This record gives sequence, C-alpha cells and structure tokens, in this order.
Amino acid sequence: MRRAVAVRLSALLAAGALTAATGVALSTTTASAASGGVTGYATQNGGTTGGAGGQTVRATTGTAIHQALCSRASSSTPITIQVEGTINHGNTAKVSGSSCNTAAGVIELKQISNVTIVGVGNGAVFDQLGIHIRESRNIIIQNVTVRNVKKSGSPTSNGGDAIGMESDVRNVWVDHVTLEASGGESEGYDGLFDMKDNTQYVTLSYSVLRNSGCGGLIGSSESDTSNGYVTFHHNLYENIDSRAPLLRGGIAHMYNNHYKRLNESGINSRAGARAKVDNNYFEDSKDVLGTFYTDAAGYWQVSGNVFDNVTWSSRSGDHNPAGPNPTSNTSVSIPYGFTLDGANCVPNVVAQTAGAGKGLKVSDGSCTPQSPDPTDPGPTDPGEPTDPGPTDPPAGTNLSLGAGADGSSKASGTSYGNVVDGNTGTYWSPSGSTGSVSVKWGSATTVSKVNIRLASGSGTIGAYRLLNHDTGAVLASGSGAGTVSFSPASLKKITLEITNASGTPRVAEFETYAS
Repeated sequence: MRRAVAVRLSALLAAGALTAATGVALSTTTASAASGGVTGYATQNGGTTGGAGGQTVRATTGTAIHQALCSRASSSTPITIQVEGTINHGNTAKVSGSSCNTAAGVIELKQISNVTIVGVGNGAVFDQLGIHIRESRNIIIQNVTVRNVKKSGSPTSNGGDAIGMESDVRNVWVDHVTLEASGGESEGYDGLFDMKDNTQYVTLSYSVLRNSGCGGLIGSSESDTSNGYVTFHHNLYENIDSRAPLLRGGIAHMYNNHYKRLNESGINSRAGARAKVDNNYFEDSKDVLGTFYTDAAGYWQVSGNVFDNVTWSSRSGDHNPAGPNPTSNTSVSIPYGFTLDGANCVPNVVAQTAGAGKGLKVSDGSCTPQSPDPTDPGPTDPGEPTDPGPTDPPAGTNLSLGAGADGSSKASGTSYGNVVDGNTGTYWSPSGSTGSVSVKWGSATTVSKVNIRLASGSGTIGAYRLLNHDTGAVLASGSGAGTVSFSPASLKKITLEITNASGTPRVAEFETYAS
C-alpha cells in the first residue's frame, strides 16, 4: 500500500442491510466429504499437525500460554493449549525457560515447533495483543479472535499485525479465526495477516478479516521473494482498503473467498508472484485483482470468479488492474487436492462457516456447511475441556499424609502443613496471587499423579507448574485444580508453583499418588 488510507467504517454500517447472493453449487474438482482437517499448502512439506499427540493444557491468560510453552521438555515437545477468555497486555508477561523464547505484550511463538492454540468454551479473544510466529514450524491457530492490534498509539503489540510470521517459518495452519482492526495506518494499525522473510507452506481457512487498511502481505519488499506456497480459502475479507493479499514472488492459491468492500485494491500480485484465483465472489469493490503500486509485474490464473458491482480503474503507470475482464496470464499447478464450491453460493457458505465461534463448520463442496468429522485427528474439540476441576481422590494411598511441607510464601493465618493434613477445612494461601508449596519426604518416593483440592472461597489458579524439586524438571503444567498425571518420577520433594491466579488461591490439599 503506497499510502495510509482510513478504513470506511461508515460505509460498512451503511451497507449493513445488503444481503449475500446465493446460487447453485458447481463442484469443478473431484468432490469429497469435508473432514475439518488441515487443507491447502499446509498439507505439504511433511504436513501440519500442531500439538497432536502431546499434552493438552488450559490457559486463561497470555502468561499461562507462555508458561505452557516454557514448561515443555523441549522446544519441540508437542502441546495443545486450549484458551478461554480475554488475553490482553495486563495478563501477558514474559516467561523464561529452555523450551521457549517469549516476550511481554505479545503471544510469542519463537524458535519452537509442534504447537496448537485453540479457543474453547466461551471463546478466546486476543484484545490489542498480536500473535508473532518467528523461526518456528508446525503451528496451528484455531477458533480465536485477534482485534485492534496497534503499531502506534497505546498499547502497541507485534508491530501492529494481528498475526505475523517471519524468518524461516514453515507449516502454519490458521483456521476459523476472526482478525479485525478499527482503521488503517493513520489510526495506528497495520496488517491482519502478514508473512515475510522466508515463510512458506501456510493455509488460512474459514476466517474473517475486516475493518483494516491492510489485509495482509506475503513479502515485505520487492526483494523479499522467498515466501509463498500459501492457500486462502473460504475466508471473508470485508471493508479492507488493500492487500487482500499483497503477494511478492512465490505462489498463492485463493479459492472460495468472499471479498466485500475492497476499497482501493484487492489481490495484488507483483514482483513475479503467481496467484491462482478460483471461484471467489468479489462484491461492491474496486480493482480486486492486478499489479498495483509497482512496475514489477505479477501474474494470475483466473477461473470461475463472480464480479458483483466491481469497478475497475484505467491502467496507468504502476497501476495495472486485471479487469474489467480478467483473463489468465500464467498457469499454476496445485500439488494438493481441493474441492470447489460454486462461486455464486460463496457468500452464503462463508457467512455460515468463517470466523471464530462458528463451531468449526466447513463446506462439503456442494455449498452445504457441516460440522467437522468427529474422527478428525486434528486439534482437540474445543467443546471438551481438559481441566477436571476438584475430584474425588484417585485410587491408592495419598502419599502426602505424614509427609512434610514447605514453600516460598504464605498468607497470614495459613500453613504449609495444611496441604498435607487430610483436612479440607484448612488451607495454604500464597502471600498474594502467586507462590509455591511443596510436599517432601525423607527418602526418594515415586509419584505419578497429584490431586489439588481448593478450599471454599478460593481464587482460581490461572496457571501452574508441577516441579521435581530435586532436579528442577517440569512434571506437568496447566490451570485450575483437580487431578493431573505424568510420567512416574522418583523424588524427595515435589512443588506446586502457581504462576498466575485470579484472586488468592486456597490450596486445601496437595495429594500425591504413586499411580
């Protein structure tokens, strides 16, 4: 984008009464039942599985997300982080560890791999807080909203990008997310979905991008052409000034997207880039495809698109729209299978499937939204929380009874010993919202399960770690209370470290079990 352009929020409101066009579904490639799994270029280069096969933890703060990353055995240990609530600057701090590289005021996915972040329960909103992926691979982000991330003004985060990727990133699937701003560069915002500096094999699917000056870019300059192999499908771009997306070099595949009110320009293919543009619906927009703001030409292959009330400017200098009758000037071979909905029904099917909170619904190739296959091995079903809450004791002997206890701090009137006395009417509280309490024995004891019981009136544990105090190793991490299992460990002391809480936790019992 050559200049900052304020977003036409008033135009969005004025057009709110317009209804989406619907039509007959025309499948132009081999039909197959939708499963809700990873699609597009993210299926290539070994595929994208995120945290599949690893531990699942719950997080209600940005700090807890970072803590979950830092509590892994290594930077590549698979993990699924289920997120619920509002993540903002006030609850997102830097956490240190050998398996992470985090920062305050941004969700930092840096120099890591094999991670899924998925919104669950009542939903996850990253408010004025961006997600930054750097030097990482095999990442899934699903069912979250990221809004109003700024690069100027206050507060700032992630250079103003809702989701930004850079520096040797590979295999990212972003699915069923809502990315939105409240203006353009002059209001302090930047891109909604940016990739640069050798980012490849990315899919953005069933998502909403709206109310921004810049939809997103692939390549930060005319010399940054190492990015590509990106798929965009079944997304809604609404009230975007430009960059839907801007593609410098590389290959991108755009199919079954609904582009509505692209105010200045849309898909901007330049610097040798090649875009395959299939069965999209462009509506109430201007110059939706071409090479803009440069004399370094890009290319496109077009098929099956609908142009509904689209205006085209004259070609002049570095402004070269593909219309008014777009025709292909290259060919693009796609290595993966895909199923096309007919362009006429794209507005309807995208309205029912795209964005966070839509139940992860997908299209079956005949313009009929459906829930994902329950056997899909992808991210954990967001309707199934893993935090069990307080439970009856596990089977076996509570090893904490008769053991010793100590800790890092305690509130007035509480005692470390109260967590090992078998009495849920007494409790230990930290002197504040964070702190640690330990159970200890005179000789090595094997532990593989703990049960944390909270007393009546307790605050909520937002994030915790269970540590082998002898070695410092992290046995498990998560949030809330209840039972958690881990690989058997022989130790003399086990520590519950509370790193985030809402209110003051009251730990009535810290029960330990051999199995």
